[in-house]
Amino acid sequence: MSDQPVPLGVLLRAAPPDRLPEVTAEHLRRHFAAEASEVFLADLTLTRLCPLIGSDASDPAAMRCLGSQQVAVELSAGGATRMHLPLNSWGERLGVLRLDLPARPEPELAEQLAAIADELAIALRAADTSTDRYRRAQRQARLTMAAELQWELLPGRSLGDERFLVAGQLQPAYDVHGDHFDWALDGDRLTITVLNGSGDGMEAALLTTVAVNAMRNARRCGADVVEQAELASDAVHALRGGAEHVATLLLEIDLVSGQVAAVDAGSPRCMIARQGEVEPVALEQQLPFGMFAEAHYEIQRFRLEPGDRMLVVSDGVHAAVPGGRSPFGESALLNAIRRTRLQPATEAVGTVMRGLHDYHAGIDPEDDAVTVCLDWRR
Repeated sequence: MSDQPVPLGVLLRAAPPDRLPEVTAEHLRRHFAAEASEVFLADLTLTRLCPLIGSDASDPAAMRCLGSQQVAVELSAGGATRMHLPLNSWGERLGVLRLDLPARPEPELAEQLAAIADELAIALRAADTSTDRYRRAQRQARLTMAAELQWELLPGRSLGDERFLVAGQLQPAYDVHGDHFDWALDGDRLTITVLNGSGDGMEAALLTTVAVNAMRNARRCGADVVEQAELASDAVHALRGGAEHVATLLLEIDLVSGQVAAVDAGSPRCMIARQGEVEPVALEQQLPFGMFAEAHYEIQRFRLEPGDRMLVVSDGVHAAVPGGRSPFGESALLNAIRRTRLQPATEAVGTVMRGLHDYHAGIDPEDDAVTVCLDWRR
């Protein structure tokens, strides 16, 4: 390893946004004797890793690294080492950095390599708006126009720090309609929204886009959840005159006290998993956004306890009735949630969605679906 190499962060900031993987691989080769490097990005469903530099498929160790968010080290008989390092930016799981080294790295060197993975993850997140390379690699099929709108609108797929971890998942990834989620962190306040625009295709996606941007507009001006809800309702009504609406659950969580301020404007459902038990949060439903002009909303409150897991699901989850079966939310959803007990929120959303998929037993879903999971660590 040469002395005092130029920091990778400096190189990445100077590089074209679509060349970050190659710049990182060259840095690892020159200064860390890496014999080969690959950058994998997770696809839209978080079930596959897509290579950016070569064409090699990811190995099981890479998928385990993505799921566990832990560095994985594999030693060969001759002492050569393959490392997998998670690419994570503020809780968002982007993918995995894989590199082959001539020998197992000492702890100090391993820390430097982990820091390089962090630098790359932040740079990839920043470059995402300036090149299509990374979005293109994540897609296994063409998105519908409605899905394109809604994926562009998403805040990410996970977010977290030492206080909390929140994750969300859309299904089906390539043909969503009006179901959506949003979140924002501001100091000790975390706002989470789950929405379901009525209708299908572009009409539903446009309704959801208007509602999300109206709430963001109000929130970014310092408005509370009631003002956010009322502005969104007015915007949707102005667009469709009451003919269509957006069912919404809007939550503002105090990450210090666990106090939650809620505006329940429709069909998304909220549940809390606490000490092995899963209970629905009893909220009085108010009018969905856009049904009437100048609608007014009221805040309802409940409290989280340290270690609680809160899940919010759209009606495509709790009200799913494939083949005339009983609704998924009556018992199968609770069983799926219980299976997530030992998983982080980022894995739990996938478990719930796989449970929904299995419940359909080969029958095509009639609705798209959203699951959002929050673990409050305090």
